[in-house]
Amino acid sequence: MRFTIGMAYGPPEHYVPIARAADALGYWGVACSDHVLNVETLSTPYPYTPDGKRRWDLKTDWLDPWVAIGAMGSATERLRFTTNVYVLPMRNPFVTAKAVATASVLTGGRVSLGIGMGWCEEEFDLMEQPFRRRGRRADEALELMQKAWSGEIVEHHGEFYDVPRFEMNPPPPGPVPVFVGGLSDAAIRRAARHDGWISDYISLEEAAEYRRRIDELRAAADRADEPFTLMASLKDAFDVDGFGRAAEVGVTDILTMPWAYYHGFTDDLEAKVEGLERFAADILSHFPDPHSSSLAP
Repeated sequence: MRFTIGMAYGPPEHYVPIARAADALGYWGVACSDHVLNVETLSTPYPYTPDGKRRWDLKTDWLDPWVAIGAMGSATERLRFTTNVYVLPMRNPFVTAKAVATASVLTGGRVSLGIGMGWCEEEFDLMEQPFRRRGRRADEALELMQKAWSGEIVEHHGEFYDVPRFEMNPPPPGPVPVFVGGLSDAAIRRAARHDGWISDYISLEEAAEYRRRIDELRAAADRADEPFTLMASLKDAFDVDGFGRAAEVGVTDILTMPWAYYHGFTDDLEAKVEGLERFAADILSHFPDPHSSSLAP
């Protein structure tokens, strides 16, 4: 079992100190969330709450994930970084490919790309990207980005992007794992085609069912023996036994805010670091080193 720290809603000045502490304590990674802007009045309901309201207040800080990852990467040695989740179809794929490749180069390959299809049509409009058909566009964008990350002269002729021969350098030092977030059938199918799935807030029973569905899809595609990351935020696992049960049903990574177990959702940096230390002693110490070759992706 590996443990990744969710950085959503936190003050910008906490990112680098938390990353340094997590790196020293043996955490697997840090996940950065993504919004460019928040429209004050929404016509699009937020899909992950019963009343359609956002989980955060206006004036909440949202850092650009790739700038934040660059800063944290330069201050750490082993910690890995992903996005939870980056709204890919809201961006130009070349700009995204360049940002991800740069972060991967500067961190020595410690970067994964966690993507989502997005839910806020107003944000898409202001980013000058179409909201409709965003899933198919994202699928093709990933295909184009994989070509760009080769560092070779490539070309691409698809439904949404028609690109003459080009190169983009420097390439990432190795493959960039792609994780997919979302609870829809389309999200699960997309995750099964790639390297991992990032859950919303779910139960162990739900995690087991999602893992079963994904495993069936991967077996049908003859990918059952390839590594797959299932990163879950669990509502009913809080201790060594609970996280052990999660591993038994196929969860590979826990996404959490460790300080919340001891201090709640505090904005006190000292309390956060102390919570990281206590969680490492209480929980991480009971699981193998995630940075060993046997658990690395």
